[in-house]
Amino acid sequence: MAFSFSPSLVIFDCDGVLVDTEPVANRALARVLGECGFEISYEECRRLFVGRTMQAVQDHVEKVTGRSLGSGWPDHIRDETLKAFEEGIEAASGVDRVIAELAARNIPYCVASSGKFEKMRFTLGRTGLLTHVGHALFSAEEVARGKPAPDLFLHAAARMGHAPARCLVIEDSVPGVQAGVAAGMKVIGYAGDPLTDAEALTREGAHVISDMNALLNILSAN
Repeated sequence: MAFSFSPSLVIFDCDGVLVDTEPVANRALARVLGECGFEISYEECRRLFVGRTMQAVQDHVEKVTGRSLGSGWPDHIRDETLKAFEEGIEAASGVDRVIAELAARNIPYCVASSGKFEKMRFTLGRTGLLTHVGHALFSAEEVARGKPAPDLFLHAAARMGHAPARCLVIEDSVPGVQAGVAAGMKVIGYAGDPLTDAEALTREGAHVISDMNALLNILSAN
């Protein structure tokens, strides 16, 4: 069945949706976790941790291992990730056209990410997207609970002045889709990366696309 929805606000996740950072970030995370004694493959790292805050990753690892990673661990992995990003990251394919279409149709949009503002500004800046989306960035550091709780998306919608039922979320992770659904929003699951679990996104209630052009078609149909 074709998906059709006319949103008053589009809410983008950042990593894996606007910016193609997941491969780089998760290889860095798997490496650092291995150095901490938590051996994990890149593929398993993505399955477990995509869409989650670094604090949530730390809580999981400490629960499994029974050992503390220390209060400074989230900042350490963020520093290592930013170093990895300096070697080169790109905007997701087709996202420039989507943003241009939203602007042409006067549909407001914003970014709501599990990442901190520093990370978003770095990655969006390196890919040239910050000039287009920097006016409306929201981070999990602003709310009590990160994804899969709905707090961040509800916060973004309230700050932008839109009812949750009129919002369209673009997500690539299971926690992100769960958060959007829990917020009462329509959710597009973006599976542009072959390692994205498209079936899991569908099970959680997202309409899944693998090409940003499909999002243009959804917008054009309304």
